[in-house]
Amino acid sequence: MITIDLLQQSAITLLKDLIQIPSFSSEEAATAQRLEQWFETFNIPHKRHQNNVWAKNKFFDASKPTLLLNSHHDTVKPNTGYTKNPFDAHIEDGKLYGLGSNDAGGCLVALLATFSHFYNQENLSYNLLFIGSAEEESSGPNGLNSMLHIIPKIDIAIVGEPTQMMLAIAEKGLVVFDIDVLGTPSHAAHPNPDNALYNAIPVMEWIRNFEFEKKSETLGAVKMTLTQISAGQQHNAVPAKLSMTVDVRVNDCYSNTEIVEIIQQHLPNAIVKPRSTHLNSSSIPMSHPLVLAGLKMGRETYGSPTLSDQSVLSCPSLKLGPGDSTRSHTADEFIFINEIETGINLYIQLLTNIL
Repeated sequence: MITIDLLQQSAITLLKDLIQIPSFSSEEAATAQRLEQWFETFNIPHKRHQNNVWAKNKFFDASKPTLLLNSHHDTVKPNTGYTKNPFDAHIEDGKLYGLGSNDAGGCLVALLATFSHFYNQENLSYNLLFIGSAEEESSGPNGLNSMLHIIPKIDIAIVGEPTQMMLAIAEKGLVVFDIDVLGTPSHAAHPNPDNALYNAIPVMEWIRNFEFEKKSETLGAVKMTLTQISAGQQHNAVPAKLSMTVDVRVNDCYSNTEIVEIIQQHLPNAIVKPRSTHLNSSSIPMSHPLVLAGLKMGRETYGSPTLSDQSVLSCPSLKLGPGDSTRSHTADEFIFINEIETGINLYIQLLTNIL
């Protein structure tokens, strides 16, 4: 039997290795190979689809519901604020530094250790399915969403993201809009009552001031933010168009399609196009056994404003993992070693309570 101490030590070693292997979204082939080595070390049959690595527990029974354990092994690119080598996995004062250590390497290795702990156990109430997924950071086409037609049906999921091992029972969805406001192009020296830049002012004011009516108990209000503006190429020419990008974080009171309809209705004089509508909000009932088990362990619940692979799942899902979301995508990213060790213990305790 694999001891928890061995799993904890192996998980930390794995995370060090993963940090030292660049794995930007869609460039995760080498980290996928390293994940495969874990399964080979522990004699666990596994499969790989593109850069997604997955495995089922030994006594998988199609008549039982299936619980997915998922986290991602891709990273964003390091920002310019780094003072340490982002690919130098090293420990200082109990902190493991490196790109992807917190988001979401700690969660990934802790869930993998947890899956390995239960792999050989018989008579579980749920099947267990592990996926180390790719392209989460870019919401790319070859990530978890590409696996859903390959793997068995999922009934419930734990998605590993840094939550300080608190229960994120809901997560906001995302719709990014490209909005164009048109006008009449002209020389700046001549009168022009149809200047696209001036026409865009009331559109931007509406975006800043509009409040969506429905507010969620766990996720609060829908948040709409103007993030980019582009117009004009030279000082003496009035452009024909102003383009803007709007980021909308959607609560669980609206579908993404409803958000699109509302914005298009309120901005009839602009061209409003969503980039996609598939990154939906996620939630799990407070009454679900997984949540109740977590509450009995003293874990708190909250609603998460950040997006994860939950957005491509249609089943109830819980976001849960070691690390702190505020460290994600920051310079000199790190995770505490004891957060990983505690995360493995808490994952195992949580699943023992329901399995």
